[in-house]
Amino acid sequence: MSESLHINGGIPLSGTIKPSGNKNAVLPILCATLLTDQECTVRNVPNITDIEKLIKFFESIGSRCEWDKEAKVVVLQHNNVPDETIQNLPEGMRSSVMLFGPILYRVGSLSVINDSTGCSLGAREVDPHLELLAGFGADIDWDVKRALTLKGEFSAFEHWSDYASVTATEHFLMCAAVTKGKSKLVNAASEPHVQDVARCLVQMGAKVSGIGTSVVTIEGTDQMQGCDVTISDDHHEILTFLGIGAITGGQVRVEHNVQEHFTLMSRTFKKFGVDIIDEDGASYVAPDSKLRIQEPITKQLLPKVEGAPWPYFPVDLMPIVMALATVSEGEMLFWNKVYEGAFGWLPELQKFGARTTVCDPHRVIISGRKDLRPATVQAPYIIRVVISLFMVASSIEGNSVIENAHPVRRAHPNFVENLQALGAKVNWSKQ
Repeated sequence: MSESLHINGGIPLSGTIKPSGNKNAVLPILCATLLTDQECTVRNVPNITDIEKLIKFFESIGSRCEWDKEAKVVVLQHNNVPDETIQNLPEGMRSSVMLFGPILYRVGSLSVINDSTGCSLGAREVDPHLELLAGFGADIDWDVKRALTLKGEFSAFEHWSDYASVTATEHFLMCAAVTKGKSKLVNAASEPHVQDVARCLVQMGAKVSGIGTSVVTIEGTDQMQGCDVTISDDHHEILTFLGIGAITGGQVRVEHNVQEHFTLMSRTFKKFGVDIIDEDGASYVAPDSKLRIQEPITKQLLPKVEGAPWPYFPVDLMPIVMALATVSEGEMLFWNKVYEGAFGWLPELQKFGARTTVCDPHRVIISGRKDLRPATVQAPYIIRVVISLFMVASSIEGNSVIENAHPVRRAHPNFVENLQALGAKVNWSKQ
């Protein structure tokens, strides 16, 4: 059953928030625990639906799973996984693809009889994952049977990917970690969550060099150990709440531990007149910030935000800054270099009165305005678009409704409760 968000906007939101653990780190790390029989403890785990799906899958194959949601701790041990083909993977979550390698390592065969998709951002390729698994020695029969088999052990190999895919990089790291010899990946993704996964594998016994760079080398082991890891705070959620404070004219303070990753993101917020102040263990928006788009020195060009793989501005945060542009003075060009379906939701933004010009499937111009109006909108199955629509609604006096808003639960636990603690008049309702 889908859910709607009802918002009474125009209220400055202020207060202190503690973000959740990075969803994009915890999911692959939970997949990586399949690489060992020993007990693994994962801390700062967010209470989100994707984690629930993964835990249920582990239970279905005989794993011991203990999840203390209040303490945000998951304890797993996969010492009773049956030696037989596994078929049903968790549905509705892109990270299911990162179970392919660990399952092949554990039981040698996998039949993917269901589709595992994440959100409505265009085609999500499985090709890079099948390509790297074939490189490690797996047999692939995808077109006919969607079957993968591994006879014997993974073989080390070097791979130069044509795209710096986050999930493919994490998948490569996991397979290489249990491969005898040295494997190398060129054009690796380097996002903060990828770094978390690499450090987890090091704790489990792999030797990884080049963490945080585009070239990583892994020397694997066949004796992966248990681990006790703490997931980093989610930089996406941190910027989200800072953006919510800015767009409503309030002051939200976010306590977190990842300030080293914020240089470019803070500079991008400054393009909208929003100054992010970092202090020891926290960040907040300067109280005198005004939503006004800065003009570039080169006057012939529009100011722009380019979203691409790290260390570019994260594409997942593009909807957040697009919301800021909607209510700012001036115009901003947004260029999403990753997803071809990233701007299909703009007709919903226009229902608030937003002015948008789509240039092509990857670029859009947003012209800010102050005379926005409340609206009822339909959210696509994209987590951060739900939040973007909420941000715009929260800046407008009056009652707005975001229908099909439930995807936000995939990444943000207690999203509405956190907003209410900041003073928002918002609540869920069933559709």
